Amino acid sequence: MNVPIRARLTALYFVVLTVSFAVFVWVSDFGFRRSIEATVNDASRTNLESVQRLLARTASQGDAEARDALARLAEVWPNGALFEVADAQGNWIYRPARFLQAHPALPLASDRNISSFTTNLDYLQYRVALQRVEAGGRVFEIHAAVPTEPFDQALDHFRLIEKETLPLLVFLASLVGYWLSGRSLAPVNRIIETAESIGVQNLSRRLEVPKARDELRRLTETLNAMLGRIDTSVQRITQFTADASHDLRTPVAVVRATAEITLRRPRTAGEYRDALSRILETSVEASELLENLLTLARADAGAAAMDMRLVDLSAYVRKAKERAVVLSADKTLHFTARMPVDPVWVRADAIAIDRLLLILVDNAVKYTPAGGRCEIELSQDRGQADITVRDTGIGISEGDLASIFERFVRADRARSRETPGAGLGLAIARWITEMHGGTIAVESKVGSGSVFRVRLPAAPSAVTLVV
Repeated sequence: MNVPIRARLTALYFVVLTVSFAVFVWVSDFGFRRSIEATVNDASRTNLESVQRLLARTASQGDAEARDALARLAEVWPNGALFEVADAQGNWIYRPARFLQAHPALPLASDRNISSFTTNLDYLQYRVALQRVEAGGRVFEIHAAVPTEPFDQALDHFRLIEKETLPLLVFLASLVGYWLSGRSLAPVNRIIETAESIGVQNLSRRLEVPKARDELRRLTETLNAMLGRIDTSVQRITQFTADASHDLRTPVAVVRATAEITLRRPRTAGEYRDALSRILETSVEASELLENLLTLARADAGAAAMDMRLVDLSAYVRKAKERAVVLSADKTLHFTARMPVDPVWVRADAIAIDRLLLILVDNAVKYTPAGGRCEIELSQDRGQADITVRDTGIGISEGDLASIFERFVRADRARSRETPGAGLGLAIARWITEMHGGTIAVESKVGSGSVFRVRLPAAPSAVTLVV
């Protein structure tokens, strides 16, 4: 069941208000009753004390004088308050007729402490205070009664007001809560509407950031950051697809053109062999490009898992140097390798490390003119293994250094014309390095060569040996 957040918030607000008001009513009613009880008790005790003071003045003058004084006092008592007085033998000195209607009959005070209870006098409810007192050398029993009817009416009126107004207050408060929840969720609705309108064609559009620094602002900023990452990813995918299509189109066009030209007329065996050689060479380049594209696609998808094992980098550096010598045979480059005497152990994927070193030395050989120098060096320092590949090649301009590790990026037109490749090698090198928890960096100057440095977690360093 899909219930809108606004309805759920209003329902929760209604429940909380109902419970809160119910507790308030109970506490108020309890407090009101306790207040009434305390007020009535205080009034009955005050009246009892007034009678006691009067008896203290008149008891010594005889019962007749005391009775007259008590009658005069009863006439001036307000709000229907009553009292009766008896001597120690139970003879009533003063007793109004209403006390005769007590249901049940009033008990006698057991001692000189004040006690209180509630009873009906002539079908009206009273609160009665009882006490035995000594006045003028005699002992009297006093019953002072205060009517509770006015207080009971006030309590009933209070309860009636609660019953009539509280449901209305809860209803009105719920309506206000519904309106407030709508106002609070309005920015969320705007976020939803804007997000629904954003597609591949307008990923550059962003959500409006609220002025208030609250959770909605954080949500909006987070969504905008996510949209920015998605926009960047889509642009990279689009550029990647366009560049891949462009680079794949060239070898396909070469293969097709070579085949079409060769088939236009009969050829000699040597001409067919030359044509097939060009087709084979172009196919190899295309296969390498597809393999690199597949590697990067797997990397982006997180499917290119590494088989991490303990390997000695020295062995792979030697292998890379041997490959570089073969690759640079037609250029007569001077290629050297420097590495520690002791093994350099790292946890790495053997195939990936081999490919990383091949990319670096191949890159050095490609862009170093004949007669130049290339060097690969392996060293250790403070738990790090450093692989450095130097060359005396044509170098990289300062403007191209920032993007040299991006896909399909080749430093300049001169490098692109003179050497084959699609500009994916260094992108793969960076991915391999990062998968091993390392870093790769480059320093270069046009006309002076380049220096690529790879740093991976490794063991302590050893003595360096020139090979």
